[in-house]
Amino acid sequence: MAEILIRNADVIVTMDDHRRELSHADIRLLNGVITEIGQGLHTDGEVINAAGCVVTPGLVNTHHHLYQSLTRAVPGGQDALLFGWLKTLYPIWAQMTPEHFHVSAQVGLAELALSGCTLSTDHLYLYPNGARLEDTIHAAAELGMRFHPTRGSMSIGESAGGLPPDDLVENEAAILSDCIRVVDGFHDASEGSMCRVGLAPCSPFSVSTDLMRETALLARDKGVMLHTHLAENDEDIAYSLETFGCRPGEYAEQLGWVGRDVWHAHCVKLDAAEIALFVETGTGVAHCPCSNCRLGSGIAPVRAMRDAGVTLGLGVDGSASNDAGNLMAEARMAMLLQRVSQGADAMSAREALEIATRGGADMLGRSDCGRLAVGARADVAIWDVTGIASAGSWDPAALLLAGPLTARDVFVEGRQIVRDGHVTTLDLGTVIARQNVLARGLA
Repeated sequence: MAEILIRNADVIVTMDDHRRELSHADIRLLNGVITEIGQGLHTDGEVINAAGCVVTPGLVNTHHHLYQSLTRAVPGGQDALLFGWLKTLYPIWAQMTPEHFHVSAQVGLAELALSGCTLSTDHLYLYPNGARLEDTIHAAAELGMRFHPTRGSMSIGESAGGLPPDDLVENEAAILSDCIRVVDGFHDASEGSMCRVGLAPCSPFSVSTDLMRETALLARDKGVMLHTHLAENDEDIAYSLETFGCRPGEYAEQLGWVGRDVWHAHCVKLDAAEIALFVETGTGVAHCPCSNCRLGSGIAPVRAMRDAGVTLGLGVDGSASNDAGNLMAEARMAMLLQRVSQGADAMSAREALEIATRGGADMLGRSDCGRLAVGARADVAIWDVTGIASAGSWDPAALLLAGPLTARDVFVEGRQIVRDGHVTTLDLGTVIARQNVLARGLA
């Protein structure tokens, strides 16, 4: 792979172990790795002029449902709480085919890339009409995005007391068999991996206790991570108390769903004891502030979690409950929500950016990502601060206060996938046109 030199950035926000910020500095990328950071570097390879720009690590998205980019702003679900919103959308999602999942993943991942994201998870928990996890894996490979898809599942339909309709749930033996297939076929545990696979039963109200327990055992046998939704809103808490006789954190602990190989989405309603449990066990949380606002779920106790030592990352969640997939906007919302609930000094722009980069990477076990340091993967976002969004800013590195929410250039594994604000690896116009045709068909 050719050498690339990112030259003369106004500021490089490294998020390295010392959280250094370097002025008028350069970064050398070679063979997918950062090989040098400093001033006055030289190269015989390609030079990217970063004057007038802030350079950060690529952002890390720790919770998403990519297929939902086909169902943004659906009438009937626009003003509903979580359970009502799901009941509106389940019948629509049941119509989707492998093409729907592939194209929606292309669109969702491209949208993330334009917001500076270089590593994304995905939680795909429904598989109608022959859909498979690799429909999304292939989309990520085509774009060039570093990907951590999770094989989700739903097994308890309405007739058995669950929330989803019966025609969207799967047989539990078939679920576990397919989990083995996708891990064996697509999981790459090596450093610099472009695809790691996790296992992710959807939620306590859509899978059985047995499936939660068996999935945890399987994941640990295979050496992969575990993911699910937990404590998302008051309805979620009430369901747990009525069905299991305990709060969600206690339920997770009983089933082996805590540990450094586990991260839970949302956790809006964690109490102090559950936060302490997550700290003790090293369990991670994917904070999804825009979705939590959109569905009226509440403000997650991020300040309390950070202060206690919970490992925390950011997620955009599904585009049907967010209606956008901009991870930089998500980081800004995370900062603002903590300020509105805890005070103006509750979270700085730099802390929110750290959660969106290094925080998410660490939670996913990717110490090779989320930071700009020699030996780290060459996942880099470049932000042009010469435009109107940053005009008059005294501190361009405080991007979440005054700065662009879309990246100028993005590199993943040293390969440029966004150049001058445009995706380089896909004919995005054609993909968007196809997405809109598919969405109209669903409607």
